Amino acid sequence: MTRKLSILGSTGSIGQNALKVVDNIQDDFQVINLTANSNHDLLIEQALKYRPLAVNIVDSESGQIVEDKLRKEDIEVLVGREGLLELAKRNDIDLVLNALMGTAGMEPTLLALELGVDVALSNKESLVMAGSLVKQIQEKSGAKIFPVDSEHSAIWQCLQGENKEDVQKIILTGSGGPFRTRDINTFAEITPQEALNHPNWEMGNKITIDSATMINKGLELIEAYWLFDIPIDHIDVVIHPQSIIHSMIEMKDGSVKAQLGVPDMKIPIQYALTYPRHIETDWERLDFIKLKEITFEMPDYERFPCMGLAFESLRQLGTTPAVLNVANEFAVYRFLKNEILFTDIPKIIKGACEKHEWMENPDLNDLQNLIIWAKDYVKSYN
Repeated sequence: MTRKLSILGSTGSIGQNALKVVDNIQDDFQVINLTANSNHDLLIEQALKYRPLAVNIVDSESGQIVEDKLRKEDIEVLVGREGLLELAKRNDIDLVLNALMGTAGMEPTLLALELGVDVALSNKESLVMAGSLVKQIQEKSGAKIFPVDSEHSAIWQCLQGENKEDVQKIILTGSGGPFRTRDINTFAEITPQEALNHPNWEMGNKITIDSATMINKGLELIEAYWLFDIPIDHIDVVIHPQSIIHSMIEMKDGSVKAQLGVPDMKIPIQYALTYPRHIETDWERLDFIKLKEITFEMPDYERFPCMGLAFESLRQLGTTPAVLNVANEFAVYRFLKNEILFTDIPKIIKGACEKHEWMENPDLNDLQNLIIWAKDYVKSYN
Protein backbone atom coordinates (compact mmCIF):
# COMPACT_ATOMS: atom_id res chain seq x y z
CA MET A 1 0.00 0.00 0.00
CA THR A 2 1.36 3.43 -0.94
CA ARG A 3 2.02 5.60 2.09
CA LYS A 4 1.62 9.38 2.12
CA LEU A 5 4.80 11.22 3.09
CA SER A 6 5.49 14.81 4.13
CA ILE A 7 9.12 16.00 4.04
CA LEU A 8 9.84 19.10 6.11
CA GLY A 9 13.17 20.53 4.98
CA SER A 10 13.34 18.82 1.59
CA THR A 11 16.11 21.02 0.17
CA GLY A 12 18.61 20.32 2.96
CA SER A 13 21.08 17.45 3.06
CA ILE A 14 18.71 15.03 4.84
CA GLY A 15 15.74 16.07 2.72
CA GLN A 16 17.60 15.56 -0.55
CA ASN A 17 18.80 12.14 0.60
CA ALA A 18 15.26 11.28 1.65
CA LEU A 19 14.03 11.94 -1.88
CA LYS A 20 16.77 9.64 -3.21
CA VAL A 21 15.36 7.02 -0.84
CA VAL A 22 11.88 7.66 -2.24
CA ASP A 23 13.33 7.11 -5.72
CA ASN A 24 14.81 3.81 -4.55
CA ILE A 25 11.60 2.46 -3.05
CA GLN A 26 9.55 3.76 -5.98
CA ASP A 27 5.83 3.17 -5.48
CA ASP A 28 5.95 2.69 -1.70
CA PHE A 29 5.49 6.41 -1.01
CA GLN A 30 3.54 9.34 -2.41
CA VAL A 31 5.11 12.70 -1.55
CA ILE A 32 2.30 14.93 -0.27
CA ASN A 33 4.16 17.96 1.13
CA LEU A 34 7.60 19.50 0.65
CA THR A 35 9.03 22.47 2.55
CA ALA A 36 12.12 24.66 2.32
CA ASN A 37 13.56 27.71 4.03
CA SER A 38 14.76 29.79 1.09
CA ASN A 39 16.15 27.51 -1.66
CA HIS A 40 13.39 28.27 -4.14
CA ASP A 41 15.15 26.84 -7.21
CA LEU A 42 15.58 23.39 -5.69
CA LEU A 43 12.10 23.38 -4.15
CA ILE A 44 10.56 24.19 -7.54
CA GLU A 45 12.62 21.42 -9.16
CA GLN A 46 11.49 18.93 -6.50
CA ALA A 47 7.87 20.02 -6.78
CA LEU A 48 7.83 19.52 -10.54
CA LYS A 49 9.37 16.05 -10.19
CA TYR A 50 7.37 14.67 -7.24
CA ARG A 51 4.10 16.57 -7.77
CA PRO A 52 3.18 17.07 -4.10
CA LEU A 53 -0.22 18.46 -3.13
CA ALA A 54 1.43 21.38 -1.32
CA VAL A 55 4.78 23.07 -0.78
CA ASN A 56 5.91 25.66 1.73
CA ILE A 57 8.81 28.08 1.65
CA VAL A 58 9.52 30.16 4.73
CA ASP A 59 11.34 33.09 3.13
CA SER A 60 8.75 35.55 1.80
CA GLU A 61 10.82 36.83 -1.15
CA SER A 62 11.52 33.27 -2.26
CA GLY A 63 7.84 32.53 -1.77
CA GLN A 64 6.86 34.94 -4.53
CA ILE A 65 9.20 33.16 -6.94
CA VAL A 66 7.78 29.74 -6.03
CA GLU A 67 4.20 30.98 -6.40
CA ASP A 68 4.95 32.39 -9.85
CA LYS A 69 6.66 29.21 -11.07
CA LEU A 70 4.02 26.82 -9.73
CA ARG A 71 0.96 28.93 -10.46
CA LYS A 72 -0.28 26.61 -13.24
CA GLU A 73 0.85 23.33 -11.67
CA ASP A 74 -2.09 22.56 -9.35
CA ILE A 75 0.28 22.58 -6.36
CA GLU A 76 -0.72 24.61 -3.32
CA VAL A 77 1.99 27.08 -2.23
CA LEU A 78 2.13 28.24 1.39
CA VAL A 79 4.58 30.98 2.37
CA GLY A 80 6.16 31.83 5.72
CA ARG A 81 6.54 30.17 9.09
CA GLU A 82 2.75 30.06 9.41
CA GLY A 83 2.56 27.99 6.22
CA LEU A 84 5.08 25.52 7.61
CA LEU A 85 3.06 25.07 10.79
CA GLU A 86 -0.12 24.73 8.74
CA LEU A 87 1.35 21.80 6.81
CA ALA A 88 2.62 20.25 10.04
CA LYS A 89 -0.95 20.31 11.37
CA ARG A 90 -2.46 18.41 8.45
CA ASN A 91 -3.35 14.78 9.09
CA ASP A 92 -3.87 13.63 5.50
CA ILE A 93 -0.52 11.85 5.64
CA ASP A 94 0.92 8.67 7.13
CA LEU A 95 4.43 9.83 8.01
CA VAL A 96 6.29 13.12 8.50
CA LEU A 97 10.03 13.24 7.91
CA ASN A 98 11.23 16.21 9.97
CA ALA A 99 14.54 17.21 8.39
CA LEU A 100 14.29 20.83 9.51
CA MET A 101 17.43 22.41 10.93
CA GLY A 102 17.59 23.88 14.41
CA THR A 103 14.98 25.09 16.85
CA ALA A 104 12.55 25.80 14.00
CA GLY A 105 11.91 22.07 13.79
CA MET A 106 10.64 21.60 17.34
CA GLU A 107 7.06 22.85 17.01
CA PRO A 108 6.29 20.95 13.77
CA THR A 109 7.26 17.70 15.52
CA LEU A 110 4.90 18.45 18.40
CA LEU A 111 2.06 19.34 16.03
CA ALA A 112 2.41 16.15 13.98
CA LEU A 113 2.59 13.92 17.05
CA GLU A 114 -0.49 15.59 18.55
CA LEU A 115 -2.42 14.53 15.45
CA GLY A 116 -1.24 10.94 15.89
CA VAL A 117 1.04 11.11 12.84
CA ASP A 118 4.29 9.14 13.08
CA VAL A 119 7.49 11.17 12.72
CA ALA A 120 10.78 10.07 11.17
CA LEU A 121 12.95 12.44 13.17
CA SER A 122 16.18 14.02 12.03
CA ASN A 123 15.62 17.26 13.94
CA LYS A 124 17.57 16.70 17.20
CA GLU A 125 16.21 19.87 18.72
CA SER A 126 12.70 18.42 19.04
CA LEU A 127 13.84 15.99 21.74
CA VAL A 128 16.73 18.02 23.15
CA MET A 129 14.47 20.99 23.84
CA ALA A 130 11.08 19.37 24.38
CA GLY A 131 11.75 15.75 25.31
CA SER A 132 9.29 15.68 28.19
CA LEU A 133 6.58 17.35 26.08
CA VAL A 134 7.16 14.88 23.26
CA LYS A 135 6.75 11.93 25.62
CA GLN A 136 3.54 13.39 27.09
CA ILE A 137 2.06 13.91 23.63
CA GLN A 138 3.04 10.41 22.47
CA GLU A 139 1.33 8.87 25.50
CA LYS A 140 -1.91 10.61 24.52
CA SER A 141 -1.82 10.22 20.73
CA GLY A 142 0.05 6.92 20.30
CA ALA A 143 2.22 8.42 17.55
CA LYS A 144 5.69 6.92 17.09
CA ILE A 145 9.11 8.44 16.48
CA PHE A 146 11.49 6.70 14.10
CA PRO A 147 15.07 8.00 14.56
CA VAL A 148 16.96 9.15 11.47
CA ASP A 149 20.36 10.07 12.97
CA SER A 150 22.83 7.32 12.09
CA GLU A 151 23.77 6.79 15.74
CA HIS A 152 20.21 6.50 17.00
CA SER A 153 19.20 4.37 14.03
CA ALA A 154 22.06 2.05 14.93
CA ILE A 155 20.92 1.74 18.55
CA TRP A 156 17.32 1.26 17.41
CA GLN A 157 18.39 -1.58 15.11
CA CYS A 158 20.56 -3.20 17.78
CA LEU A 159 17.66 -3.17 20.25
CA GLN A 160 15.35 -5.08 17.90
CA GLY A 161 14.41 -8.42 19.45
CA GLU A 162 16.08 -7.65 22.78
CA ASN A 163 14.53 -7.42 26.22
CA LYS A 164 15.20 -3.89 27.38
CA GLU A 165 15.83 -5.12 30.91
CA ASP A 166 18.83 -7.07 29.58
CA VAL A 167 20.56 -3.94 28.21
CA GLN A 168 23.46 -2.75 30.34
CA LYS A 169 24.25 0.40 28.35
CA ILE A 170 24.15 2.03 24.96
CA ILE A 171 27.34 3.31 23.37
CA LEU A 172 27.26 6.27 20.99
CA THR A 173 30.18 6.54 18.60
CA GLY A 174 31.59 9.78 17.20
CA SER A 175 34.29 10.46 14.63
CA GLY A 176 36.02 13.15 16.69
CA GLY A 177 35.52 15.61 13.84
CA PRO A 178 38.29 17.49 12.02
CA PHE A 179 40.15 18.63 15.17
CA ARG A 180 40.57 15.35 17.04
CA THR A 181 44.38 15.57 16.85
CA ARG A 182 44.90 19.30 16.34
CA ASP A 183 46.99 21.19 18.91
CA ILE A 184 44.48 22.47 21.47
CA ASN A 185 46.50 25.68 21.84
CA THR A 186 45.55 26.64 18.26
CA PHE A 187 41.77 26.22 18.64
CA ALA A 188 41.22 29.99 18.86
CA GLU A 189 42.69 30.22 15.34
CA ILE A 190 40.20 27.76 13.78
CA THR A 191 38.34 29.30 10.84
CA PRO A 192 34.82 28.43 9.68
CA GLN A 193 36.30 26.97 6.50
CA GLU A 194 38.48 24.57 8.51
CA ALA A 195 35.59 23.58 10.78
CA LEU A 196 33.37 22.81 7.79
CA ASN A 197 35.83 20.22 6.50
CA HIS A 198 34.49 17.03 8.12
CA PRO A 199 36.68 13.96 7.52
CA ASN A 200 33.85 11.43 6.90
CA TRP A 201 30.38 12.91 6.50
CA GLU A 202 28.80 15.39 4.09
CA MET A 203 26.30 17.45 6.07
CA GLY A 204 24.82 20.92 6.37
CA ASN A 205 26.92 23.78 7.75
CA LYS A 206 25.38 23.94 11.21
CA ILE A 207 25.63 20.23 12.01
CA THR A 208 29.17 20.14 10.58
CA ILE A 209 30.25 22.84 13.04
CA ASP A 210 28.47 20.90 15.80
CA SER A 211 30.62 17.92 14.86
CA ALA A 212 33.75 20.07 15.00
CA THR A 213 32.93 21.23 18.56
CA MET A 214 31.53 17.75 19.29
CA ILE A 215 28.42 19.19 20.88
CA ASN A 216 26.57 17.06 18.33
CA LYS A 217 27.55 14.05 20.43
CA GLY A 218 26.22 15.75 23.54
CA LEU A 219 22.94 16.56 21.78
CA GLU A 220 22.72 12.95 20.62
CA LEU A 221 23.22 11.81 24.22
CA ILE A 222 20.21 13.89 25.27
CA GLU A 223 18.22 12.60 22.31
CA ALA A 224 19.11 8.99 23.17
CA TYR A 225 17.94 9.52 26.74
CA TRP A 226 14.45 10.43 25.51
CA LEU A 227 14.30 7.99 22.60
CA PHE A 228 15.29 4.85 24.46
CA ASP A 229 14.36 5.67 28.07
CA ILE A 230 17.88 4.79 29.26
CA PRO A 231 19.33 6.33 32.47
CA ILE A 232 22.12 8.81 31.79
CA ASP A 233 24.65 6.68 33.67
CA HIS A 234 23.98 3.88 31.17
CA ILE A 235 24.87 5.95 28.09
CA ASP A 236 28.51 6.11 26.99
CA VAL A 237 30.34 7.94 24.20
CA VAL A 238 33.44 6.62 22.45
CA ILE A 239 35.46 8.20 19.66
CA HIS A 240 35.63 6.05 16.52
CA PRO A 241 37.48 7.99 13.80
CA GLN A 242 36.50 5.72 10.89
CA SER A 243 32.70 6.21 11.33
CA ILE A 244 32.04 2.59 10.38
CA ILE A 245 30.44 1.42 13.63
CA HIS A 246 27.53 3.80 14.03
CA SER A 247 26.71 2.83 17.63
CA MET A 248 26.45 -0.20 19.93
CA ILE A 249 24.59 -1.71 22.85
CA GLU A 250 26.15 -3.77 25.62
CA MET A 251 24.05 -6.47 27.25
CA LYS A 252 24.21 -7.45 30.91
CA ASP A 253 25.95 -10.71 30.02
CA GLY A 254 28.81 -8.74 28.42
CA SER A 255 27.87 -9.32 24.78
CA VAL A 256 27.93 -6.32 22.48
CA LYS A 257 25.84 -5.66 19.37
CA ALA A 258 26.98 -3.08 16.84
CA GLN A 259 25.50 -1.70 13.63
CA LEU A 260 28.06 -1.10 10.88
CA GLY A 261 27.98 0.45 7.44
CA VAL A 262 29.53 3.06 5.19
CA PRO A 263 28.87 6.67 6.31
CA ASP A 264 25.83 7.24 4.09
CA MET A 265 22.72 8.94 5.51
CA LYS A 266 20.46 7.30 2.94
CA ILE A 267 20.72 4.04 4.90
CA PRO A 268 19.26 5.24 8.23
CA ILE A 269 16.74 7.43 6.38
CA GLN A 270 15.44 4.46 4.42
CA TYR A 271 15.20 2.30 7.54
CA ALA A 272 13.18 5.02 9.30
CA LEU A 273 10.81 5.28 6.34
CA THR A 274 10.40 1.54 5.75
CA TYR A 275 10.78 0.08 9.28
CA PRO A 276 10.98 -2.81 10.02
CA ARG A 277 12.26 -3.73 6.55
CA HIS A 278 15.75 -3.44 5.02
CA ILE A 279 14.80 -2.87 1.39
CA GLU A 280 17.34 -3.64 -1.34
CA THR A 281 19.50 -0.81 -2.67
CA ASP A 282 22.43 -0.45 -5.07
CA TRP A 283 24.30 1.97 -2.80
CA GLU A 284 27.92 1.56 -1.70
CA ARG A 285 28.60 -1.45 0.50
CA LEU A 286 31.04 -1.86 3.37
CA ASP A 287 34.09 -3.77 2.11
CA PHE A 288 35.74 -5.50 5.07
CA ILE A 289 38.78 -6.46 2.98
CA LYS A 290 39.55 -2.81 2.21
CA LEU A 291 38.80 -1.75 5.78
CA LYS A 292 42.28 -1.45 7.26
CA GLU A 293 41.45 -0.63 10.87
CA ILE A 294 38.72 0.11 13.37
CA THR A 295 39.95 2.12 16.35
CA PHE A 296 38.47 3.71 19.46
CA GLU A 297 39.50 6.49 21.82
CA MET A 298 38.21 8.09 24.99
CA PRO A 299 36.37 11.39 24.43
CA ASP A 300 38.51 14.41 25.37
CA TYR A 301 36.37 16.80 27.41
CA GLU A 302 39.16 19.35 27.76
CA ARG A 303 39.54 19.55 24.00
CA PHE A 304 35.76 19.52 23.44
CA PRO A 305 34.10 21.16 26.48
CA CYS A 306 30.73 21.36 24.72
CA MET A 307 30.29 17.62 25.26
CA GLY A 308 30.67 18.04 29.01
CA LEU A 309 28.19 20.92 29.02
CA ALA A 310 25.64 18.70 27.28
CA PHE A 311 26.15 15.92 29.83
CA GLU A 312 25.63 18.41 32.65
CA SER A 313 22.49 19.83 31.05
CA LEU A 314 20.99 16.35 30.93
CA ARG A 315 21.68 15.89 34.61
CA GLN A 316 19.85 19.16 35.32
CA LEU A 317 17.03 18.55 32.80
CA GLY A 318 14.20 21.10 32.95
CA THR A 319 15.02 24.04 30.69
CA THR A 320 18.81 23.59 30.68
CA PRO A 321 19.06 21.34 27.58
CA ALA A 322 16.81 23.75 25.67
CA VAL A 323 18.97 26.75 26.55
CA LEU A 324 22.14 24.80 25.75
CA ASN A 325 20.70 23.93 22.34
CA VAL A 326 19.56 27.44 21.41
CA ALA A 327 22.74 29.11 22.69
CA ASN A 328 24.81 26.68 20.64
CA GLU A 329 22.74 27.17 17.51
CA PHE A 330 23.04 30.94 17.46
CA ALA A 331 26.69 30.87 18.59
CA VAL A 332 27.41 28.64 15.58
CA TYR A 333 25.72 31.17 13.29
CA ARG A 334 27.89 33.95 14.75
CA PHE A 335 31.02 31.83 14.29
CA LEU A 336 30.12 31.11 10.66
CA LYS A 337 29.87 34.88 10.11
CA ASN A 338 33.34 35.35 11.72
CA GLU A 339 31.84 37.37 14.58
CA ILE A 340 33.21 35.15 17.35
CA LEU A 341 36.05 32.65 17.82
CA PHE A 342 35.65 28.90 17.72
CA THR A 343 36.60 28.87 21.41
CA ASP A 344 33.84 31.35 22.23
CA ILE A 345 31.14 28.80 21.43
CA PRO A 346 31.47 26.76 24.68
CA LYS A 347 31.87 30.00 26.70
CA ILE A 348 28.57 31.30 25.35
CA ILE A 349 26.79 28.00 26.00
CA LYS A 350 28.09 27.76 29.56
CA GLY A 351 27.07 31.36 30.34
CA ALA A 352 23.58 30.90 28.94
CA CYS A 353 23.00 27.69 30.90
CA GLU A 354 24.15 29.33 34.13
CA LYS A 355 22.29 32.63 33.74
CA HIS A 356 18.88 31.57 32.44
CA GLU A 357 15.89 31.25 34.76
CA TRP A 358 15.60 27.49 35.20
CA MET A 359 12.19 25.79 35.10
CA GLU A 360 11.51 22.14 35.82
CA ASN A 361 8.56 21.48 33.49
CA PRO A 362 8.47 24.06 30.67
CA ASP A 363 5.51 24.12 28.30
CA LEU A 364 5.68 25.18 24.65
CA ASN A 365 5.17 28.84 25.51
CA ASP A 366 7.99 28.69 28.08
CA LEU A 367 10.29 27.14 25.49
CA GLN A 368 9.42 29.76 22.89
CA ASN A 369 10.23 32.51 25.40
CA LEU A 370 13.53 30.78 26.21
CA ILE A 371 14.43 30.76 22.53
CA ILE A 372 14.05 34.54 22.46
CA TRP A 373 16.04 34.97 25.68
CA ALA A 374 18.89 32.69 24.60
CA LYS A 375 19.05 34.25 21.15
CA ASP A 376 19.37 37.72 22.72
CA TYR A 377 22.02 36.43 25.14
CA VAL A 378 24.14 35.10 22.28
CA LYS A 379 23.66 38.30 20.28
CA SER A 380 24.93 40.39 23.21
CA TYR A 381 28.13 38.38 23.69
CA ASN A 382 31.29 40.34 22.86
